[in-house]
Amino acid sequence: MNPMHIGFLFNHHGGHQVAHALPVALALLRRGTNARVSVLVSEGCEGEVRRMAAAGPGPTPEIVRLRPPSAFARAANRASGRSIPADIVSTLHRNLDRFRGLDALVVPEKTSLMLKSLFGLRSLKLVHTRHGAGDRAIGFDKASGKFDLVLLSGQKIRDRLAAADLLKEDGHAIVGYPKFDIPPSKPPRLFPKDRPTVLYNPHPSPALSSWYRMGPHILDWFAKSDRYNLIFAPHVMLFRKRLTASLSPFALGWNAGPRAEHYDHDHMLIDTGSPASLDMTYTDTADIYLGDASSQVYEFIRRPRPCFFLNPRGLAWRGDPDFAHWGAGHVIEDLSQLDAALAEVPRLTPAMRERQEALFDYSFDLEARPSSERAAEAILDYMARR
Repeated sequence: MNPMHIGFLFNHHGGHQVAHALPVALALLRRGTNARVSVLVSEGCEGEVRRMAAAGPGPTPEIVRLRPPSAFARAANRASGRSIPADIVSTLHRNLDRFRGLDALVVPEKTSLMLKSLFGLRSLKLVHTRHGAGDRAIGFDKASGKFDLVLLSGQKIRDRLAAADLLKEDGHAIVGYPKFDIPPSKPPRLFPKDRPTVLYNPHPSPALSSWYRMGPHILDWFAKSDRYNLIFAPHVMLFRKRLTASLSPFALGWNAGPRAEHYDHDHMLIDTGSPASLDMTYTDTADIYLGDASSQVYEFIRRPRPCFFLNPRGLAWRGDPDFAHWGAGHVIEDLSQLDAALAEVPRLTPAMRERQEALFDYSFDLEARPSSERAAEAILDYMARR
């Protein structure tokens, strides 16, 4: 009997999903199981996969470069302002023989469901690691319930999927957060002056992101500041597409990056996609969080600190589980409120610390045992039952 073959797929334009699944592949290899583990990568993810695999402990995984998308799919992606992922779908189609040879495929995203729904690989078991532990509605849509096995970071995710009737009785496991298993790097010195450091971390969703209505003005505000350092590290996909579409709720946004003069200040660091924007360097380093819909705030409050959330659209967020993370700080409706909020360096009150700790504990079920090892065991247990 041939050994079980488990693949890990990273098929995206950026490397931001890698840390949510690759640690699980490395944990499987460290277990010494006779299962064969392959890591399948597209061009957009390959660099981050190889960087993280080389830095991790234990044996190096087999890394397979996928056949690239067709020229037509690339052209369709470019013509749409990179809003239509024709190239991602084409990559799936052009590598069906590789997926067909697997017993299970572990993925951090949902497009791979097309392998079953569109391309007919019915017997392939699809395992979803998810990416992030945020609250956005799209994380709990119908597609979230179509995987054979879903690995959950904590009770919050389980409760919301259960409320939406999206959990299979024998198809989910709470395993923690494998990204937290990545050893922290030595804190870098980012600025010449020791000022309180604000991390501005807008999401790409046009329906929820503060960037489209406030972002450049926020950079202008910090450019004039003599009180704060600023790390501007948006979601890595914010400027990868000229046109960004939000599905839940629907909205479109045209993307323009920071202006040239925003790069000319030694108290402002602008990073739109380096490894440091992916590996929690900034969420670990900053003193204050400024954001909107990104799940990275949950990585930030692993160590409680002041948080501010921008609501330029005046969304009715109170009591809405999609905005539960806004309870970790203070909500700002316009830039005049930013002036008032940062007039003095904010301090975390005991009540807000308690609130952040409660939100974190509800989102992440962490144990002394690494989350990646728990996830690897959950996959093997599930496959053994099959």
